Amino acid sequence: MIDGILLIDKPAAMTSFGVVARVRRVLSQQQGKKVKVGHTGTLDPFATGLMIIVVGKECKNAERYSKLDKVYEAVIHLGQTSTTGDPEGDLTDVSDAIPAAEQVRDALAGFTGQITQRPPMYSAIKIDGQRAYKLAREGKVVEMPLRTVTVFSLELIEYAYPEITIRVHVSSGTYVRTLAQDIGEQLGTGAYCSQLRRTSISDWSIDDAQTLSDFGITD
Repeated sequence: MIDGILLIDKPAAMTSFGVVARVRRVLSQQQGKKVKVGHTGTLDPFATGLMIIVVGKECKNAERYSKLDKVYEAVIHLGQTSTTGDPEGDLTDVSDAIPAAEQVRDALAGFTGQITQRPPMYSAIKIDGQRAYKLAREGKVVEMPLRTVTVFSLELIEYAYPEITIRVHVSSGTYVRTLAQDIGEQLGTGAYCSQLRRTSISDWSIDDAQTLSDFGITD
């Protein structure tokens, strides 16, 4: 491949930039020259799932892909909060209250349609030209701007306290980590996103993606 897209199933514990670097290395070795490779929206290191990788001339269209809606499957862990909204942050016990299933369903129903979110400080959003997560790691308090996003659907897959498993179809720019935190706040228990997998981007499905090992990448 010289120009086009690749569908990659990102593994956990790897950054999106790490995926891009590995794909670039393999393609450059195959072509005998450096190949331009980019991503169309990052996934958090703890998350897995679909990434659209743009190659060659298709890199100029990266932003178009990044604006597409997405579907995620996520596990929300109740009773604790995380400084990063995910398992990689510092956890704080909030409550040992066990919400009833009906309470959970009611809470989820309140997060469909257009909603307002405050993105997490540990995110790739730029604040005054710098990535918010870099400022947060330096110990700086960052006031993240509110944004309006759309949750097209939010399906409860399973509830087995302390975990709520959901499938959510969202617009570009939606943070599922923030959604998990907001649901925990609504329930009065606190919560963070313990697992996250992106299963589709518009009409592209994880079922059509290659793993890095399929692509010949073993490290």
